Amino acid sequence: MASIITALPAEFWTVRYEGSRFPGAAAVTARPGLAAGANCQLFAYEVLRHFGLTPPELRSSELWSDTEATVHVPVAQPLDLVLFNSTAGAYGAHVGVQVDDDAILHLCAEAGRPLVWAAADFAARERYAVRLGAKRVLPRPA
Repeated sequence: MASIITALPAEFWTVRYEGSRFPGAAAVTARPGLAAGANCQLFAYEVLRHFGLTPPELRSSELWSDTEATVHVPVAQPLDLVLFNSTAGAYGAHVGVQVDDDAILHLCAEAGRPLVWAAADFAARERYAVRLGAKRVLPRPA
C-alpha cells in the first residue's frame, strides 16, 4: 500500500540495522526509538506504533506463540507482521511489516537499512526461505 510507504517519516528510511537493539534490550530501555539503530523486530514495532498500533515487546518466538496481543492470520494485510526463517521454527525468525499485496517492509543485516521486498525476494534467500506466516496486532482495550 503506497500510503504506508509514503506516510512514513524520512527518519524511518535511514535507520541502520543494529542487532543488539531488540525489544527488551537494555540499550533500547536506555535509549528508546530508532535513532541508535534497530533489529528487525524493533523496527517493525516502531512502524506499527507510527500508525497507532501497540505491538507487544516480544522476540520472534514469543510473538509467534502469543495469543493475547496478536492473532495468526491466513492472509497478511497491510500492517500485519510477517515472519520468515530458514526453518519452520520461530526462534530467531525475521519480522517485517506487510505494506501491500506482495510488499513487505523490513530491516535486515544483509542490507543494513530498511527496504521493501516481495515474497520472491525472501524465498530467494536461505535465511528467509520459510515464510512462517502472519500475525495481526489486536486493538488494546481503552
